[in-house]
Amino acid sequence: MALNLQDIPRVKTITKADFLKHYFNPQKPIVIEQFIKDWPAYTKWNLDYMKAIAGNIIIPLYDDRPVDYKDGFNEPHAKMKMSAYIDLLKSEPTKYRIFLWNALKEIPELQKDFTFPDFGLRLMKGIPMLFFGGRNSHTFMHYDIDLANIFHFHFEGAKQVIMFNQKQSQYLYKIPHSLITREDIDFKNPDFKKWPMLKKAKGYKTELKHGELLYMPEGYWHYMRYITAGFSMSLRAIARNPKNFSRAIYNLLIMRNYDNMMRRLRGQKWIDWKNEQAIIRTHENSNLIV
Repeated sequence: MALNLQDIPRVKTITKADFLKHYFNPQKPIVIEQFIKDWPAYTKWNLDYMKAIAGNIIIPLYDDRPVDYKDGFNEPHAKMKMSAYIDLLKSEPTKYRIFLWNALKEIPELQKDFTFPDFGLRLMKGIPMLFFGGRNSHTFMHYDIDLANIFHFHFEGAKQVIMFNQKQSQYLYKIPHSLITREDIDFKNPDFKKWPMLKKAKGYKTELKHGELLYMPEGYWHYMRYITAGFSMSLRAIARNPKNFSRAIYNLLIMRNYDNMMRRLRGQKWIDWKNEQAIIRTHENSNLIV
């Protein structure tokens, strides 16, 4: 048995009017296959180019270890020169990923390689974020703290994406006071005996290749696995839905600080309690007797 996932629709290109009408307004995902073919980045951006242009920069790295109470919010697990990291990516599988790296802040010339697209949304131009990963590395299923509209451009190789909208949260074993599901769920091959409510979740899937653009609507859960070593860039626009915008403010000002405080006060007991509650609440909310 597999997750109940439908393929994300694909188009070669799209007009602003059609994007707003058919995808942004109803908050549905779309893959646009040839949107950036006129960007210099389309031909220039690969791992070798990033090594050449950013090789001496020290970059933060993350892996898939379980959350530890001693870790701060989004605190990196290691640091390394970009040149050494890309050598590692090209030589062997590694779980180390670059996550939410504002490369344009340190390498302004990258801005010359792309233009901010006009989809009818005001993009946050100060925070284009880059993400890198080695073969078979993955992110935990999560949604972004600001519930933004995300335009995700992939470069080099291939990446698997699984997504759910917020209505599916009740089936995903969401960790309370957090933005992730249980970290021990393997979303590429889930154990339905251990996680039975996943059978009820309805989501989306796709495989991104070089130069393709994925639109992720506000607050969508997403799991990403690098089929090959590669990297992506995300551009963001603030949540337009008032409910999502207010949740973003709550996450940024209250939830994040409360969780950090409880980690300091209760340590690993806080993490263990949250993991237990993810199962209890999912089964209670779904009226499942276990």
